Amino acid sequence: MKKTHIIILIFIAVAIAVLISFMGDLTTYDTVASARQKEGKFVHLIAKLDKSQPVEYDPIANPNYMRFVAIDTLGHSTPVIYHNAKPTDFEKSERLVLKGSMKAGTFECDEMLMKCPSKYKDDVEANKNNLSSN
Repeated sequence: MKKTHIIILIFIAVAIAVLISFMGDLTTYDTVASARQKEGKFVHLIAKLDKSQPVEYDPIANPNYMRFVAIDTLGHSTPVIYHNAKPTDFEKSERLVLKGSMKAGTFECDEMLMKCPSKYKDDVEANKNNLSSN
């Protein structure tokens, strides 16, 4: 066997090992119902803030504790406990990606990503005013 063949085989083996290691990082998004079935396991939950329920956050008493209710796309809700400071414009977010695990019927959130309304959306009225002033 030639040296180039051996090098190519080693390269292919390394590429396969890298792909397999990345497959462990692939995650899917869960609903509240599927997260309850996977109690104690780390999941990603896509939901939105239930604005009809209060958000419990007292930065003086405990700045790293926030409790709120989240609703998934199927309409199922769950209480969420987030052990970190309340993000800016939390109430304005359109969607939340919650990373954590379900424990005793409550979602214990370790990390939260907010999907906020885009500040780059076109403002139709502003564009009309700009056109008419020119």
